[in-house]
Amino acid sequence: MDDEKRVDIEGSGAVTAPPVRGAGTGVLRWRVVDIVTAAVIGVACGVLFVVWNSVGYAWMLAADALTPGLGGTSTGIWLLGGVLGGLIIRKPGAAFFVEVLAATVSMLMGSQFAMETVFIGVAQGLGAELVAMCFRYRGSGAPFAVLLGVGSAVGTVTYGIVQGNLAKGLAYNLIYVSCTLASGAVLAGLVGWLLTRALARPGVLARFASGREIAPG
Repeated sequence: MDDEKRVDIEGSGAVTAPPVRGAGTGVLRWRVVDIVTAAVIGVACGVLFVVWNSVGYAWMLAADALTPGLGGTSTGIWLLGGVLGGLIIRKPGAAFFVEVLAATVSMLMGSQFAMETVFIGVAQGLGAELVAMCFRYRGSGAPFAVLLGVGSAVGTVTYGIVQGNLAKGLAYNLIYVSCTLASGAVLAGLVGWLLTRALARPGVLARFASGREIAPG
């Protein structure tokens, strides 16, 4: 029977068990290359987060001193893991895995936010993962990347509400939420899309649909 055939997925050279398919969506089974790439991206983002913990936090404090809530503009870089995972890997759990791994690496490397770094990463990863799921893990291009960033930003905002941001008043929350969503769209979504293109052009992502969509050169 056709569904019992073994296949060579996306030229990986690996013989696999029957693939999991979603209503016309293509193969959703994780390959070894997916796991390794997701781990590498997660660790790289974690190191970036460590740098941004200083730069972004200083930006947040300065912006909030200018206008309370404006510090949300600094959030986007902390959301890159979920965007890159969802945009490059395109497998169930990829956005969540990369963001949470990045947050864990950041925490282990001495983030001033300590264990809360991982909790926030879970919320952000879930936000991006839900967006990827809505697109059945087939989303691509800048608009999809922006939505991933916004989804992750919604996770950030939701975590803030749970932690008591509502007590800071309506004006603060309106500014904070709008700035966080905009930062997620630009610093996570568009920057993540540009990073993906930069990796794809020299053929680094040739094993992924996201890489094959962009002609080398």
